[in-house]
Amino acid sequence: MNRRVLSVVAVLAGCGFFVARGAFSQSTGASTRRAISLPDDNSQLPFSGGILAGNTLYLSGRIGIEAKTGKAPAEIDAEIKLLLDHVSDTLKAAGMTMDDLVYVQVACTDLTLYDKFNAAYRSYFTAKEFPAREFIGVASILRGGHLEVQAIAVKR
Repeated sequence: MNRRVLSVVAVLAGCGFFVARGAFSQSTGASTRRAISLPDDNSQLPFSGGILAGNTLYLSGRIGIEAKTGKAPAEIDAEIKLLLDHVSDTLKAAGMTMDDLVYVQVACTDLTLYDKFNAAYRSYFTAKEFPAREFIGVASILRGGHLEVQAIAVKR
């Protein structure tokens, strides 16, 4: 290609970038942003339960701990339910449901819990399509937990 053609291609590519960037800002409402906190969250930790930017919610890592004890329940089934309830409650506070999730990351201290987690996780959705997900092994989770979930949701 000659220089003139390359220059035109570069200019058009640049215009496409700015058009796409403007469309992204308008479609996500990226200029609006608010913190999402649960009513029972009275912690003084330096992060929010979630940040709603336009129609996209970024959920902080959630663990299945009991409010009274500050620890994970002794039974793993109870911890999984509590964890998924925390995620669902955060979504609800933002006017969303589990079906609005587009990406989920699960950190787990025991990968043999994969099937048990999946069985409970599946029951929280009504849509046929599940979000993209990662299930990774980690050495430890805060407060003696076995699982932590962080996620991104986009309001349908």
